Amino acid sequence: MIFLTLEHLFNHISFSIVSIVITIHLMTLVVNEIVELNDSLEKGMLLTFSCITGLLGIRWIFSGHFPLSNLYESLIFLSWSFYIIHMIPYFKNLKKIVNAITAPGAIFTQGFATSGFLAQMRQSTILVPALQSQWLMMHVSMMILAYAALLCGSLLSVALLVITFQNNISLVGKKKLLLNESLFFGKIQYINEENNILQSTHLFSLSNFYRSQLIEQFDHWSSRVISLGFIFLTIGILSGAVWANEAWGSYWNWDPKETWAFITWTVFAIYLHIKTNINLKSENSAIVASLGFLIIWICYFGVNLLGIGLHSYGSFLLKST
Repeated sequence: MIFLTLEHLFNHISFSIVSIVITIHLMTLVVNEIVELNDSLEKGMLLTFSCITGLLGIRWIFSGHFPLSNLYESLIFLSWSFYIIHMIPYFKNLKKIVNAITAPGAIFTQGFATSGFLAQMRQSTILVPALQSQWLMMHVSMMILAYAALLCGSLLSVALLVITFQNNISLVGKKKLLLNESLFFGKIQYINEENNILQSTHLFSLSNFYRSQLIEQFDHWSSRVISLGFIFLTIGILSGAVWANEAWGSYWNWDPKETWAFITWTVFAIYLHIKTNINLKSENSAIVASLGFLIIWICYFGVNLLGIGLHSYGSFLLKST
């Protein structure tokens, strides 16, 4: 009873704090950068991470196994993974941008985990025989960490596409405006207007310099985060193959979860291959990453929604054993 109360307490505290963190982050986006708010933001993320860690630790002690046996536990671990990515020192120069992704991602996954849809999964149960293996921690943790990193990197690519799309619209609109002005005035006025056009174009270029730098930054860091997630995904798939051989006598069975994991791996392998080609624009790889964002959710939730295949443990259709 004490464990359940503590778990419930940590869950609600962490959910409340991350909600406040998102509010503070929105305030920093609207107003000028305030040091006190940024400090509160970092402290809030650290405190929420501590609560999620305590929640997982309590569930681990109470259940007697690593808390990754069903959808509820994996969602809590996914939320915890978002905080891990936020606190990686390598991404310290991108704290504000990463936090805009990790904080909403954490509150979304944790909110869904604590919703009424997964009420039956909150109670710890004895692991089914296939999950009673030392590979549970290795395989599933690597896959969830991969999902978190790939989702963050994909969202950075989506942001890149949005900014690029807005930039292209602004450029096209500016060109049309200048063309109409040049056709409307006479020859003498056109000479004067040409000087005005050059000046306005110069000002327009300066005003879009920050946007170009932001696009370049999104492209740089999305590739770094996705590369990290790709490494986790590769380790997770390989460890899962070894575990499958021990449990089912075959390294690969082409069941739905394995198939979509392979599709996910292929999509992000294509992304990384495109990044190595200097002749291709960043928008090309960003489109692939955006497609990968959808495929990750299919891979993660697909089996759980359908309740089919060898990986259907903890699905919506699965009752306590």
